[in-house]
Amino acid sequence: MSARHGKPLRGLMSINRSPLFQGSFGRMFRLLPAAKYGTDEAASRKNLMKLGELMTSPFDGPKDGPDAEESGIPALYTYFGQFIDHDLTFDPMSSLIKHSDPDALTDFRTPAFDLDNVYGRGPDDQPYMYNGQKFLLGDKIGGGSDPNAQDLPRNNANRRRALIGDPRNDENSIISQFQGLFLRFHNRTLKDHPEINPQTDFNKLQKIVRFHYQFVILNDFLPRIIHSSVLADLKTNGQFDRQKLKFFHWKNHPFMPVEFSAAAYRLGHSMIRPGYRLNDSDATLLPIFPVSKIIDPPDGIVEGLTGFRAMNPHWGIDWGRFIDIDIRSYGVDPGKNPPDGPTKKRLQFAYRLDTSLVTPLSGLPLEVASDPPPSLPQRNLLRGFELGLPSGQEVARAMGVTPLKDEEIMIGKAVDQPDSGDVKGTIASIPELSAFKGNCPLWTYILAEAAKNQETVTIPVLEAKKITTPRLGPVGGRIVAEVFLGIMFGDHNSLLNLEPLWQPSSGPDYKLKDLVKYALEDV
Repeated sequence: MSARHGKPLRGLMSINRSPLFQGSFGRMFRLLPAAKYGTDEAASRKNLMKLGELMTSPFDGPKDGPDAEESGIPALYTYFGQFIDHDLTFDPMSSLIKHSDPDALTDFRTPAFDLDNVYGRGPDDQPYMYNGQKFLLGDKIGGGSDPNAQDLPRNNANRRRALIGDPRNDENSIISQFQGLFLRFHNRTLKDHPEINPQTDFNKLQKIVRFHYQFVILNDFLPRIIHSSVLADLKTNGQFDRQKLKFFHWKNHPFMPVEFSAAAYRLGHSMIRPGYRLNDSDATLLPIFPVSKIIDPPDGIVEGLTGFRAMNPHWGIDWGRFIDIDIRSYGVDPGKNPPDGPTKKRLQFAYRLDTSLVTPLSGLPLEVASDPPPSLPQRNLLRGFELGLPSGQEVARAMGVTPLKDEEIMIGKAVDQPDSGDVKGTIASIPELSAFKGNCPLWTYILAEAAKNQETVTIPVLEAKKITTPRLGPVGGRIVAEVFLGIMFGDHNSLLNLEPLWQPSSGPDYKLKDLVKYALEDV
């Protein structure tokens, strides 16, 4: 989920951290060799470009009805994952031209779940984001179910840029409005805690907001994306145990492992749908980024939900389409006549974790990818090569995990009943991928591993439907979980260090949907 655009930023540090502290990148598996995919660098790049092409699915238009590739994970978790990534990492110096030494890269984010992408440098240093200790919001937006929906605060430039802690959180219309919800969550928290003096107790206010955020990460987000067996191995008596971390170790401060940032945590790219419906308007079933109309005859470009501009005043999100704040029908609208048509008001689900990315991600706009190639899967693979990542099989062996066989590394969609175009084959069966036999790029390997580690989930719809869904397995899941837990254990001000048994006032079942509902009630 990592992005690579914008200018260097420094976040608002936790109260016991030096204000000059920045994170660093590094390696979890320092002794493993960098994977090569050809006789020389040019051949490796060519082979990676081909693999990235095969990891792009054929054009599949956005849907209102049930979709075989839906994961059962409400769609907002895709963008919550992106939001978390922007809280943890920012490397503005990365290049797709030359190799990079991870130890020489600076993470211009604090490697902590401290919401510096929301708070920026704080009200004293960035007063244009605040009204006292309360966040400013922008223009009203309509079309959705939220009568209080507002855009982010913006400047008056020709393309009105958001005045927020991390400009990347204005990359698309969904993450932009989710950023707005976090601003409102803070404002609502301030209003509901009159015992907090807003002039002197800003750290106390931040602590409340951060603890809710961290609780959701640990108890809702990670279980959505990581196989339950992986998380169980990291607990003692039901609680996450620092002594169970086997692979992520640091000296003074946690660093950002490139195996995480350039491979394992790019899982979210596979979860992106080809398009989303924001509200009742027919015009808002749109791809996340613009795409050429692949129809006969072709007739130009379909507008995407792109950001870095003032929000379309009709694009207010109906949040029940992205997260289960209410329970809706899975596939039909009983109010229709006849009542068996697809409902536009249904909850949209993220796509499954697999080695297939949707077409709009093959042509990123210049605001997101300023250098070639514009294809996100190709960029991910090249970035891993530049950083000298080991192969998935090498990492598996280093972790004591039996590596997947080439016949098990499927390129395509992890649907229950694949059509002929869903699965393109395996590393063993596709001749163009011979360079990857026993030598699969770590990012691709982790996604293929997820497709082999499915669990049954009950999705929140009126029909009480159960489906199977892929989750990160013993390699990918362990990397993500250990980095998340390690970063939280390494922050003296985190929930796990200060109050490991803390829970929201509503109880231990608090989830992302509850955070959203609380923010929506802000007035």
